[in-house]
Order: sequence, then structure tokens, then C-alpha cells
Amino acid sequence: MVIDRPPQLSPPPPAVLPLPVRPDAGRFLVLLGVFVCAACGLVYELELVALASYLIGDSVTQASVVLSLMVFAMGIGSLLAKRLRCRAAVGFGVLELALALVGGCSAMVLYASFAWLGESRTVLVAFSLAIGVLIGAEIPLLMSLIQRISRRDAEGTVADLFAADYVGALVGGLAFPFLLLPWLGQLTSGLLTGAVNALVGGGLVLWLFRRDLTARSRVWLLLANALVLALLATATVLVGDFEEAARRALYGDRVRVAVQTGVQEVVLTGDGSGPPDLFLDGRLRVSGRDEYRYHEALVHPAMNGRHRRVLILGGGDGLAAREALRYPDVESVTIVELDPWVVRLARTDQALAALNDHAYEDPRVRVVTADAFAWLRDPGSGVPGAYDVVLADLPDPAATEGGKFYSQEFYGLVAGILAPRGRLAVHAGPLEGRRRAYWTADATLRAAGYGTSPYRVGTGGPAVGSAGSGGSGGSGGFNEDYESLGAGSAPDDWGLLLAAPGGRAPRLALGPDVPVLRSLTDADLLADAWDAERTRLTGLPPSTLVHPRYTG
Repeated sequence: MVIDRPPQLSPPPPAVLPLPVRPDAGRFLVLLGVFVCAACGLVYELELVALASYLIGDSVTQASVVLSLMVFAMGIGSLLAKRLRCRAAVGFGVLELALALVGGCSAMVLYASFAWLGESRTVLVAFSLAIGVLIGAEIPLLMSLIQRISRRDAEGTVADLFAADYVGALVGGLAFPFLLLPWLGQLTSGLLTGAVNALVGGGLVLWLFRRDLTARSRVWLLLANALVLALLATATVLVGDFEEAARRALYGDRVRVAVQTGVQEVVLTGDGSGPPDLFLDGRLRVSGRDEYRYHEALVHPAMNGRHRRVLILGGGDGLAAREALRYPDVESVTIVELDPWVVRLARTDQALAALNDHAYEDPRVRVVTADAFAWLRDPGSGVPGAYDVVLADLPDPAATEGGKFYSQEFYGLVAGILAPRGRLAVHAGPLEGRRRAYWTADATLRAAGYGTSPYRVGTGGPAVGSAGSGGSGGSGGFNEDYESLGAGSAPDDWGLLLAAPGGRAPRLALGPDVPVLRSLTDADLLADAWDAERTRLTGLPPSTLVHPRYTG
């Protein structure tokens, strides 16, 4: 005879936990904790994206890597959190401590790996995964905790949790660029965010859910919270010394000026015995020893013809202006520069002002503080035919943030202010190693109605850097002392394009009134044009704002 066994019943839900406050108030405090933790989590994500874009370059790629890895890791964290639900309170307390420490210190460790090891991609991936796992484990544990307060309306509880989570993410996402980054900087804002995360997470568990903890757990969590907060506080106090040490590791002991502007980090090095070097966002933009090779090649071929009115897009260092002002018949030079700090430095720093031959003291120079693309779109920026020569001393096209300056739309805007026989000179990045990006810029100019004359200029040295960053222009060569800085290896040349509206290629030559140059002759230009032409890639589509083609 078979006796039917009673069906197996699932274990009863845990009893409602007695709280030091009313259940409604406890529920509100948990949702408030969700709100704060979500804000902190998004700050950690944005910290990594911003710093990785600064250290490695290509902001779209870095954002994609960080966010996609974090979302993937959040799913893993949610699965792993199931093992902690039986001890949700202590699990959540440990989780928030780990998140506060890892997220708060992530920017500092990433910057340290870049400064001392020269490698930050592996660290970026590790922190993205670790922070993602910890963030993903939060919601399941919080759901368990809030159910310990009240088991009513499970569907409404889920909705409340996610609403608090999303609103917190909104606040964190807005606070980072508008409050934390400009006021505190990347490193300090990350450390203080970690401290807030630890205080809120620890306070929620140690006070609201203290009756769900054993006496031993309470002691260990209290000590762990004190330790994490002490570590974050110590790091915050020492962050200035850390930045100075990291800066010395990057630039040596010759740093004279270092400032984080609203646009970028600007660093000027030099000991006064020679020309200075200018770094923008950790990348060498002006090498005082050989910058003249780049600026002579960029400016003087474009000045072969009428050149009374010159427009420089970027070039806040004043070095392109220096070359244009060497022509006595130039009536005006307009510089459109995004970062006023670069102009201020080029105007007031003795060494940099001497390098640009005190260009900003010339009454013919006018400075406009604006993004070059936005300024060209402004109807008041200039009438049609306002400029005989336009010099685009702008970011490398391979940098995502600079891609708009090499789009068909941008070149169309430039054509609107060029004189009928005007000329446009474009720095299109190094040709060696980036042929596709260079010839895409050529194809884009042609699609915009220009005729082009490509040419490349060797550095005359071991290696060179590229022009401009973030719309701030800068330019000049990498040298062997700084070859390890920035993303990737230093290129061996500058790729340049001389363009003219109307589809007819301009003549690549120096004008009859060209001043004495240190590194450029007509014979050099012919050889440079041949060197570029033999690398030509055909059939490339143009780059547009909605379909940039430089980073593929």
C-alpha cells in the first residue's frame, strides 16, 4: 500500500522585522538608501568614462566599453546576490563597503596605473566589471530587506525600488558634470562619493536593520565602516600630493604650469633654458624644439595667394598666428579657440609667448572664445567670402571628439566664409599608420566641393605628435622624452591637405613673398606631395556628422 506524501511546502517567508521606526518610515529610509546608492553608482561609472577618455582617448569607445561591461556585470551581480538573500542585512552592509572602497578609489588607481605603468586599459576593464557586479547585487538584497519591513504589495514595492533607483541615477548623472567635476575634480569627487556611499549603506544596516544582525556582525561591520571611511579620508587629504607625484611621473620635474580648465588639463613644462612643451589632456601638443616644422607646413602653402584676412580654427597657442603674421600685408588674423586658458597662457607665459613671437600683442589679432563648429554656424560669425585663408589647426580626426571638425558638414560651413579663390589648410593626422583616416579626410573635402592637394611632412626627428585637442588647437611634435605619453605610439609625420572651393586642386607651392623659413622649400613640398600621393586609398566614403568614419 502506497501512502501519499503531503506536498513539499516552500519555507515560510521571514517574519516582519521589528524596526526602531514605523514600517512606513522604514520603507521610506530604504528607498532613500536606494536613491543615494544609485546616484553614487552612476558617479563611479561616469568617473571611469571621463578619466578613460582623458587617458586613452576616443570617448565613444571608452564609454561603450565601460557601460557595456558594467551592464553585463550587473547581471552577474544580480545572480550572485541570490546566495546572500538569507542574510540580506549583513550582505548589503558588506556590499556597500566594497562598492564604496572600489568605486571611490577607482579613478585614483586608474590614474596611477597610467602614470607609473603606462597602461590603463586592463585596470579600466577590471574596475568596470567589479563595480558592475557590486551595483547589480544591490537591488535583490534591498528587495529582501524591504520585504522584511512589510510584505504588502510586492508589485508596488518593485516599482518603488526601481523608481528610486532611476531617479538617483538621474541626480548622480547630473551632479557629476555640473557639480562634482568642476568643483572637486575627478579624483576627489570619486573619493567623496565613496564616503557618502559608505555612510548611507552602513548607516542603513547598522541602525535600521541592527536587530537582524548578530552582535559580532554589528561589531565587524562598524569596524569595517570606520576603516573604509578612514582610508577614503586619508586619500582625500593626500590627493593633492598624489596628483603632483603622478604629474612628475608623467612629465618629469620640469612642470611649470598645471591647471584643469573647464575644457581640459593644461600642462606647460620647461626649465627656462629652452623652448617649452605644452600638453593638453596628457598629450604633447607643442614640442618647442621642432614645432616650427608643423606650423610652417600648415600655414605657408595656404598663404600662396591673396591672404589679407586669415582665420585660424583652434591654434590657441599662437604658433600658427605667428607664421601668418610674418606677412606684412596680412590685415587681420582671427583665432577661434575653445579654451580661454590656452590663450591666456600663450599670451602671458614668458617662454610660450617668446615661442609664438608675442603674437597676441599684434593689433591685427582678434580672439574668439568658442567651439569652432558652433561659431561657424552662427550667422554673425562672418559674411560669405570674409576670409582669404582658413587654417584648421584642430584635433586629430581619429579622436572621436574631434570627428565633427572633419565632417562634410563642417567643411561646408567653412566654404561659406571662404573667398572665391580662398584656401583651406587642414591637419588630417599622421599619414603613417593612419592612412585610412587621412584619405577619408581628403574624400570628405572632395565631397564638400573642394579640390585638394595632399602632402605629408616628416618631423626631422625621432617621432612627432598631432595637432590640437578638444578644439583647442595646439600642435607640435612628440619627442623621444615624451613618446610614452598619450594613447598609442607616436606617429612619424604630419598629414596635411591644402584645399580650395570649386573642385579645382590648389597649386601646392610657396608664394613669391614667403618669408625665410627654417624647414620648408618648394622642392620639399613637391617631395612631400609625392610621398603622400603614393599612399592614396580610393573609393572611401566621406565622413558626416551622423556617420563618422575615422575611428573604424
